[in-house]
Amino acid sequence: MNTLSSTPTPHLDRQGSQTAPARLYRRVGLALLATWVTCSSLTACAQTEALPLRTPDPVNTTETVVNSGLDAPLFYQLLIGELNARSGDAGAAYSLILDAARKRQDPLLYRRAVDIALQARSGESALSAAQAWSQELPGSPDADRFVLQILLALNRVAETGPALTSLLASSTGELRDETINAIPQTYARVTDKALALQVVQDTLAPYLQGPHAPAAWTTIGRMESGLEQPEAALTSARKGHAANPQSPFPAMLALELVEQGQQGAEDIVRDHLRVASPAGPFGSQVPLAYARILLDLQRTAEAARQLESLTTHQPDLADAWLLQATIQVQENKLNAASLSLQNHMRLSRQAGDERSTRSLTQAYLLMAQIAEKQNDFQAANAWLDRIENADDIMAAQMRRASLLARQGQMTEARALLRSHPERRPDDARLKLVAEAQLLRDFKEWQQAYLVYKEAVSLFPDQTDLLYDQAMMAEKANNLPEMEALLRQLMAAKPDFHHAYNALGYSLADRNVRLPEAKALIEKAVELAPGDAYIQDSLGWVEFRMGNASRALSILQAAYGKRPDAEIAAHLGEVHWAMGQREQALKIWREGLLLASDNETLLNTLKRLQVQP
Repeated sequence: MNTLSSTPTPHLDRQGSQTAPARLYRRVGLALLATWVTCSSLTACAQTEALPLRTPDPVNTTETVVNSGLDAPLFYQLLIGELNARSGDAGAAYSLILDAARKRQDPLLYRRAVDIALQARSGESALSAAQAWSQELPGSPDADRFVLQILLALNRVAETGPALTSLLASSTGELRDETINAIPQTYARVTDKALALQVVQDTLAPYLQGPHAPAAWTTIGRMESGLEQPEAALTSARKGHAANPQSPFPAMLALELVEQGQQGAEDIVRDHLRVASPAGPFGSQVPLAYARILLDLQRTAEAARQLESLTTHQPDLADAWLLQATIQVQENKLNAASLSLQNHMRLSRQAGDERSTRSLTQAYLLMAQIAEKQNDFQAANAWLDRIENADDIMAAQMRRASLLARQGQMTEARALLRSHPERRPDDARLKLVAEAQLLRDFKEWQQAYLVYKEAVSLFPDQTDLLYDQAMMAEKANNLPEMEALLRQLMAAKPDFHHAYNALGYSLADRNVRLPEAKALIEKAVELAPGDAYIQDSLGWVEFRMGNASRALSILQAAYGKRPDAEIAAHLGEVHWAMGQREQALKIWREGLLLASDNETLLNTLKRLQVQP
């Protein structure tokens, strides 16, 4: 006999009221039923993450209760299942709720069974419930999503293809593109990334032609990039771009490859910008990201042109005005920068969201910097006073310290930074780094070295601090100390490629111990083969050793990967030494456009007595 279906019906007294036990069952039952009925009417309830059950709010039993369509046996089955869940008997609760889900064919009950299993940390039971949900209610994206995520959590990657296929089939249009674009993040924690790529490639095969081809090829390319296969990723980006040059997805993948120094990727970005409509839903996404990357690559003139076009054609884009102002401040175009910042601040205040509010801090800092450059220290402090966010106070204090230092009050500037309250665990370190950076900005190398030394003593596990201390020792012309610190760093962290490169380059630049310098730089290349600056060091040591042709080849590749003023200085000098004067002058002029104040480039031109 089914004991659930034979549960006695609560009896009534002659006045129509229930006995005390019956009233208790009614209160609890109505509360649980109200929760279930409410969830049935709200799609949000089906989309929330699994959370521990909370005690439901008291239900007013005098109000009309919506008829859920439950018969008495199923009602009490759910009631007992929930009571079991609350009392900690997850196994019984899971069985009862899953059985009810199968009877009712209700996605919310399947979801509840999955939640109970997940809360009990029973992945296999959660998977069984999710698979039953998917099989009984085919085309349910929530069911497929649960199956996929649980399989990945159980590290059963090879079995995820059918769930992913079903999930894609149940979505259409832009939603399908969004689902495809989310795949790399979904598989991000998988340890066997080659297997994950194979599963995804097989699943996306039907979408590699047609309207979803750009998203599909982009996803494959991102996963290839995660496997450190940049050439394959570039091929995928090209195929996605060929399918629809106006799609932003392959262009965004290409931008990631540009950041990694992959040659040929930038052609995809440029072609996309040539044909894409600025009025499209992703109209600003690619050009704005491209401008940011150009800035990171120190290709300031190109970034400025990109931002000029953006602010002209999309004047309501606040971020573009802020980036444009950043470049204008660097180039001392202070009036233009001020106008750009006024536009940014107006748009950010209109938006009023948290992100826009945070961006106002950057605008205030830049306005303070403009006032500082104009020697209007009172106005600079007034802009800094507008910064209220605790996370940004340190940046404001650094700017205030710079104001004091520019007025000849370095002691007071350093005291201001030292007196800053430590609100977060990392503030003590940040204060010392800020003080050292201030001293670096004013070329007080020995004092900066001493501050870094203090920081290293307080935070000995911070390898970056030890590296910076070594660099300040070099600036202070304490070369034995620099070498000792770098070798200490190599011993403590053998894979820290910057240490090998720094010492090797220093030896090569001084034209001493060249075989040792080359060995150190080659070690750095081994650890970071794609780093253009390390390639620059390798080219420079080859030149110092008399291998001009090999040096030229290496430096040309490095400069092509990352146009930089210091690399331009070295490449130009190799051209000059080989008698290729016009090529040298051209490269040096480009270097000056990239950074007119670069010390290495200026010293090279002065030493060779050249006016490019």
